[in-house]
Amino acid sequence: MRNEHPITVVWPGQPYPRGANWDGEGVNFAIFSQHAERIELCVFDDAGRHELQRIELRERTDDVWHCYLPQARPGMAYGYRVHGPYKPEDGHRFNPNKLLIDPYAKDLVGKLRWGDALYGYTIGSKREDLSFDRRDSAALMPKGRVLETAFTWGDDRRPRIARQDMVIYEMHVRGFTMQHPEVPAELRGTYAALATAPVIDYLKRLGITTVELLPVHSYLNDRHLAEKGLQNYWGYNTLGFFAPEMRYSASRKVKEFKTMVKTLHSAGIEVILDVVYNHTCEGNQLGPTLSLRGIDNASYYILNAEHRRYYDDFTGCGNTVNLAHPRALQLVMDSLRYWVEEMHVDGFRFDLASALAREAGKVENLGGFFDAIQQDPVLNRVKLIAEPWDLGYGGYQVGNFPLGWAEWNDRYRDAMRGYWKGDSGLLGELASRVTGSQDIYGWSGKHPHASINFVTAHDGFTLHDLVSYNQKHNEANGEDNRDGSSNNLSWNCGIEGPTDDPEVLSLRERQKRNLLATLLLSQGTPMLLAGDESGHTQQGNNNVYCQDNKLGWIDWSLDADRAALLAFVQHLVQLRRAHPSIGRRAFFRGAPLPGGTVKDVVWFRPDGLEMKPEDWGDGHARCIGMFMSGQGIADVGPRGEARVDDDFFLLFNAHHEDIDFQLPTEGIESGDAWQVQIDTATATLPDPGSPKTAGAVCRLRCRSLVLLSRPTLTATP
Repeated sequence: MRNEHPITVVWPGQPYPRGANWDGEGVNFAIFSQHAERIELCVFDDAGRHELQRIELRERTDDVWHCYLPQARPGMAYGYRVHGPYKPEDGHRFNPNKLLIDPYAKDLVGKLRWGDALYGYTIGSKREDLSFDRRDSAALMPKGRVLETAFTWGDDRRPRIARQDMVIYEMHVRGFTMQHPEVPAELRGTYAALATAPVIDYLKRLGITTVELLPVHSYLNDRHLAEKGLQNYWGYNTLGFFAPEMRYSASRKVKEFKTMVKTLHSAGIEVILDVVYNHTCEGNQLGPTLSLRGIDNASYYILNAEHRRYYDDFTGCGNTVNLAHPRALQLVMDSLRYWVEEMHVDGFRFDLASALAREAGKVENLGGFFDAIQQDPVLNRVKLIAEPWDLGYGGYQVGNFPLGWAEWNDRYRDAMRGYWKGDSGLLGELASRVTGSQDIYGWSGKHPHASINFVTAHDGFTLHDLVSYNQKHNEANGEDNRDGSSNNLSWNCGIEGPTDDPEVLSLRERQKRNLLATLLLSQGTPMLLAGDESGHTQQGNNNVYCQDNKLGWIDWSLDADRAALLAFVQHLVQLRRAHPSIGRRAFFRGAPLPGGTVKDVVWFRPDGLEMKPEDWGDGHARCIGMFMSGQGIADVGPRGEARVDDDFFLLFNAHHEDIDFQLPTEGIESGDAWQVQIDTATATLPDPGSPKTAGAVCRLRCRSLVLLSRPTLTATP
């Protein structure tokens, strides 16, 4: 029976599960609203263009309205109209003239078309709380669609990469493949493209263990962008927490996303989603009425305690989802479980995660959301990564998230950028960040992998632009270059933007190698921005959130420099994955190893002597050496067995002049001679050349990094 046939039988149904759920015989509909007075389920033709009938939900259980339609089938398009008071001064913005998307909709059909009828008040009125718009918005709205969730997962298994072994690759589903020459044209920019052999092969050759996808939840293109002919490219503007974004689907089917995950898993690659639960696309009090606002504004959003017409905005996007309310919390928790259990993703990166902890306006690190995650038998087993700040007072919470969480470490980013561009007084900060940021994470019992180390991310300059521009150049965004951060800690190496100067170009390539080598040789979990490994540029734009074009898409063409950089990164990742010393499970002790006399980490001056306390305060110093003992990494083995790795000596020189670094004769055990593994002064992988013995001088080129290794002598018992 097609869904265009009238629904003539309505049964009471059940209040759980929420949303529209097909059980093989019919569909159960359930939606929460504490303050609604009446709710109508609106049935549309399968294309979502014509409203066929309205069915009143007469059953109400604990503020969940529900019914069961035995005639309904997958593919049926639907929405809701919710009746109740329109009293913005009390926090209520009900308007049954506005068709609303089910927050639990697992699939959407149609696209939103901007128009004044989408707003609950009359556009142009001086006070939105004093006007009420009666125009019907259904023709402008996408619709929910009942989904058949069956999918053959076969023997799909999560890769379950150990946290200390992860190499994260932050990527945009669309932008990554839009210009990929080996991906079929009809698949480019889609989930299906990420499952093609050329993409999988590239990720594996690069050594990536985990892809972190920018938002794939269904999202809205902002009206102000649409009117300028631009797109919300990044997708941090969520419309639905369950439905995958269909503009990334070649087949327009949800199962394409599942196929992508299954294919990546078969290649041993994890999938982490960047998720936006802190706000929705409905904006502030002047925004449209699309879903939560019209269903129960006072329950789903944090409203200003004194003036409930307004929203407390801790996100910079107009509103903040109220996770202190049990039903809003349940919505987020149900969404997370759905993506793990039904879509098989391996974890989440939470945008502006501090906003999720706000209770009564304050950040409570062990608030309801985190308690719910910690006790949940599904979610407490997946990878959880916080962007540990929001825009409200007290929102900066780096190092304060609960056990089990990793965090984007912006102090690592800033230290590496500042050090390599030559800022003074950063040796101590460099040492703390390279060794895993124990000062930030060790106090709470966390391990180095709690620090997600990054130099660049989607928000900001690419690596190429970081070493090519002193200032942002965001004119293409149409905001007079006012958008995007002005605090980039970037350095153009002498000339702003593109140049033919060979010395500047050579220095820029060296600086890229310095930053990438530091990132991949540091303790903690490295995150690489897609395209940085081959010198992708956004032409100085550090905020391409609205650039769904070649400015934001990865350029796959490789000249000699870009190919050399790619080979360099591949070598670095292979080196990291081959040596547990570089990705330790535990922090360095800074003390002799058990049964030995040598510290597990020792810092040296260029004269070969161990750093003294007063040396760390030398604001002129730019050169330092780090010895890492490969002995007794007892907690690395999967069964707790003692493991031994090579010894490593990592030499940093951010000075503008060459420096002779004497390899130490004291402070570490004598052993075999050192071999060069990495030298960022050259664009090609180094020839180990003659071994370097203790006391020998290692010539460090200006602004360069050298990694030396030698076999360790003995294992610690």
